[in-house]
Amino acid sequence: MTAIESELRELRSSVREFLEAKSPEEAVRKLMESEPRFDPAVWAQAADQLRLPGLVIPEEYGGDGFGPVELGVVLEEMGRALLCAPFFATVVLAAQALLASGDNAACARHLPGIASGRTTAALAVAEDSGSWDPALISARAVPDGGGAGAWRLSGRKAFVIDGTTADLLLVVARTVAGPSLFAVDRQATGLEAEPMQTLDATRAMARLTFDAVPATLVGSDGAGGRVMAKVLDIATVGLAAEQAGGARRCLEMSADYARTRYQFGRPIGSFQAVKHKCADMLVQVELAEAASREAARSAAEGAPDFPVAAAVAHACCSRAYVFAAMENIQVHGGIGFTWEHPAHLYFRRAKSSQLLFGGPAVYHERLLDRLGI
Repeated sequence: MTAIESELRELRSSVREFLEAKSPEEAVRKLMESEPRFDPAVWAQAADQLRLPGLVIPEEYGGDGFGPVELGVVLEEMGRALLCAPFFATVVLAAQALLASGDNAACARHLPGIASGRTTAALAVAEDSGSWDPALISARAVPDGGGAGAWRLSGRKAFVIDGTTADLLLVVARTVAGPSLFAVDRQATGLEAEPMQTLDATRAMARLTFDAVPATLVGSDGAGGRVMAKVLDIATVGLAAEQAGGARRCLEMSADYARTRYQFGRPIGSFQAVKHKCADMLVQVELAEAASREAARSAAEGAPDFPVAAAVAHACCSRAYVFAAMENIQVHGGIGFTWEHPAHLYFRRAKSSQLLFGGPAVYHERLLDRLGI
């Protein structure tokens, strides 16, 4: 085992131990029905004990400067535990948008707080259609006249992960120059946020309304499309890791149940139908892990084919997670359909994650586009 492999194994072990203590099923179910939809004390502990919010923030901004491979390990474990926390919104979406913008001043202003865990953030792109395509955005921003970088933003956003609790909102809105990225303070005048009822209650989403809200331009005016292309590549790899972790947990649940559930005097895992289901799940899970980890490695190395690897991982892991979650319910039989069993929680997460960045039709088109077809 190489030194890097040993470090990754230690990281996985530490994160898993923390999540098993802080995000058991009972805690997840409690947070699903609470507001905010995460435990601030657990978030603070994740920052203080494991420094997770600063994991991939560059050292110059107070982070630890790790890369996509380490991030993938953490997200696999979070997906396995169905962690209710603002990690994906803050670290995978918002922080990556700041870094992709190339705006050093904005990064210096916001990233240290994110790295320390004091600031949570959200990225608002999609509107009522759910599309993440910057070309379809109707929210608009106009210069305020109050100084360089000062704007007023109006419009609506939907499906904003952790949008009701984020201290910082990064919003993609249209200007005369094209889609652009703006920073909005959570307490800004004219901003309203309301929680959305979605299929997956473990991932909080919000609908935001902007009425001439003060905003600050991040990066160059009209550069939002370029920024979002970079963010989506990183975010889909992060989501793929989370999906692979959830799919692996579904397989573990099915295998454990197949070994311990007896019918006709023998464990159900001895029946061919159940064996085949578990075997098919194993193939999909292994494929998902391979695809997500290869995409993370490609990103870390700056490989020219990274956008293709990211699109492949997104498609592969979305399919694998939904498949594993559905088969997990089938292996468990009637009890898997009940509200009291965790199998349906994983199915809801799997289905909502599949649709998060536009759904199968969109990510298949993205793969074709990355391939130049």
